[in-house]
Amino acid sequence: MGFGGTEQVIRQLVTNLDKNRFHNEIACIDGEVGAIGQALETEHGIKLHSRQRAPGFDLKTILWLRHLIKSGKFDIVHCHQYSPYAYGWFAHWGTGAKVVFTEHGRFHPDQYRKKARFINPIIARTSHKLVAISSATRDALVEYEYLPRDRITVIYNGIAPLEVSEKARAALKEELGIKQDETVIGTVARLDAVKNQALMLKATRALLDRGIKVRLLLVGDGPEWENLENLAAELNLGESVIFTGFQSKPADYLGLMDLFLLPSFTEGTSMTLLEAMSLGIPTVATGAGGTPEIVDDGETGKLVESDDLPAFTRAIQELLQDPNALSKMSKQAKTHFTERFSAEHMVQQYERCYE
Repeated sequence: MGFGGTEQVIRQLVTNLDKNRFHNEIACIDGEVGAIGQALETEHGIKLHSRQRAPGFDLKTILWLRHLIKSGKFDIVHCHQYSPYAYGWFAHWGTGAKVVFTEHGRFHPDQYRKKARFINPIIARTSHKLVAISSATRDALVEYEYLPRDRITVIYNGIAPLEVSEKARAALKEELGIKQDETVIGTVARLDAVKNQALMLKATRALLDRGIKVRLLLVGDGPEWENLENLAAELNLGESVIFTGFQSKPADYLGLMDLFLLPSFTEGTSMTLLEAMSLGIPTVATGAGGTPEIVDDGETGKLVESDDLPAFTRAIQELLQDPNALSKMSKQAKTHFTERFSAEHMVQQYERCYE
């Protein structure tokens, strides 16, 4: 329950489910409760349980979960991601609880696992609801996890729309030294190789060489930070790129962007992409994973092939040099978000699933 897309979905669920019908508690099996979990506990009174599972397959964690389910008289065990699903499935037997599994995304590159071919079909047939956050994620579950397609429901992630005040936006611009005539492009994401932020740096260099004034804003931290800083220096980007590090309130930074970038090699349903859309920010993204199900190419943004620098740069340039198209996409992004990706819409679908 630290900062991440899955955790944001869980937060939206437990805070927006009908309180007259649903009571929630959260079990973490990685030994600690992160910032989102702590906030849920202090601000919303959500009870959290935590245990550090041992390496390998930990029988004691199964017994711990089983005790929680029985003593709390829970009706449903909602397992987020595959490892918690395996533990939750084993723990639910004999408790009377039903199992819901949500797969939030896939590793890149995806891989076949021999054990999955034999175990997963059995687990799936004895589970009560399987959910994927996009059609692409569902297809990966069918191909790589051998789960039956007819058992999987697609429920897109949803969030509450963001709001950023003009006053906060202006103050942050001044703090970061961004001039009024500079266009801001960027992303909010973990600095990780799978997110391919290197492509953004290279595209920024190409845009500057073409005389297009841009500032690249990279919000987040992660294992690739040092490599990305070295690449930025190599490309002589200087002040044209801003590394903000981890930010507990990234919405303020997102609100500075004229264009949101998502060049990932793989994605489930990017929560920061949804946040950008809720603010009416168009996107240039790679057509990876579930992203094409969110971004309507030519309507709410532009989609390009994975790791294609010329196409990625060209898409950014075309939008920045066509203010009318950018403005039109901004309005359509906001409308598209409201109709399909609001927290209310997602929560209603999960309520029906639970019922």
